[in-house]
Formats: sequence, structure tokens, C-alpha cells
Amino acid sequence: MSSVQDPFYIVKEEIQESIDKLQSSFHQWERISCDTGAQVHLTKELLAACESIEWQVDELDKAISVAARDPSWYGIDEAELEKRRRWTSTARTQVGNARKAVVAGREVNISVRRELMRMPDSQQTDKSNQYTQDNDDLIQSESDRQVLLIKQQDEELDELSASVERIGGVGLTIHEELLAQEKIIDDLGMEMDSTSNRLDFVQKKVAMVMKKASAKGQLMMILFLVVLFIILFVLVFLT
Repeated sequence: MSSVQDPFYIVKEEIQESIDKLQSSFHQWERISCDTGAQVHLTKELLAACESIEWQVDELDKAISVAARDPSWYGIDEAELEKRRRWTSTARTQVGNARKAVVAGREVNISVRRELMRMPDSQQTDKSNQYTQDNDDLIQSESDRQVLLIKQQDEELDELSASVERIGGVGLTIHEELLAQEKIIDDLGMEMDSTSNRLDFVQKKVAMVMKKASAKGQLMMILFLVVLFIILFVLVFLT
């Protein structure tokens, strides 16, 4: 089966696109100032994306395990299986590294906020006023971003649904091709049986003809010897 029709490569391409988007968002997250509303929102998006991609990679690993039970049935060999396992392992490592970095950054921000809470009252009051304003801005920003996030999730679900439909179409095509090949093999077997029967009939006819031809040959030989004997008898005794 070519890589164009193989469902593995279709799903792999979609997962790779998700990983590329994840890495792009991760680089953007690294450039945003710590403990801001934008970073908090982007942190949630990154963790959700990591969870989604890890689930897809796990499902792809399960499909590889199923194919490994009977590789010849799926038209692949052990080298191809190992190549697919390496790719899923690399993808899982990339996503895992991004998740660890994001989680570590979030924990650092939490530690900074705790230190600020332990500051003297005068400084804490100033910081409290600042954080009140920041929280208002964060709430407004979070509300807007939640709407955008829901919209993006809807788009991703639509893309996932389209991917599932494409994979189902590929599977249906493969099933139809297998049925067509099975019909061709059955027709070929019937033709071979018919040809074998005709060949047996011809062989029997040939054997009968050969048998008759042999009997006539023997009769002609006997007649020839009788005639020859008569001629020799006449030549020897009557001349």
C-alpha cells in the first residue's frame, strides 16, 4: 500500500501539523512576560494542546500494535513498523518537553506570587492595588480569549471529524479492492477447473485415437508380411 493511501501517514501528517502549531505557540509563550493575562491564557492552551496530541499519538501507537500482529496483511514489514514506532516516540518526546517547560514556568509564577504575599503591609497594599487592576484586565481578557478558544476548539473538532471521515473512506476503498481481488481469484479458479476438464477430455480422445491407429498399423503389417510371403513362395517354388 502506498504512503498516499496508508491511513497511518494521513493521521501522522495531521498530528505533525498539530505539533508544529504547538511549537509555534510555545515559542510565543516563551517571549511573553511572566505572570500576565496573556501568558496565563496561553499556558492553558498549551497544556490542552499537549493533552490532545498525546492522546492522538497513543491512539496511533495502538494502531501500530494491531498492525504488528500480522504485518503481511497490512502490506508492511518490520522495518516500516520500527520506523513508525520511532516517529511516535519522537513526537511524544517533543510534546512532553513542551509540557514540562510550561508546567515549570507556571510553578515559578506561583512561587513569585507567594513571595509577594509575604511582603510588608505597605508594599503589599501597593501590589494589591496593582494586582486588582491586573485581575480586572485579566478577567476581561480571559473572557475574550475563552470565546476565541471555544471557536478554535470547534474548528479543531470539525477538522478531526473530517479526518475521521477521510480515514473511513480510505478503509472502505481498501475493503472494496480486496473484494474485487477475491472475485478475480474465484473467477480464475473456475476457469482453471474448466480448462482442466477440457484437457482431460482431449487426452482421453487422443488415447483412443492412438489405440485405434496402433491396431490398424498392426493389421497392415500382417497383410504386408502375408503378401511378401506369397511373392517369395512364388519366386522360389514356381520359377
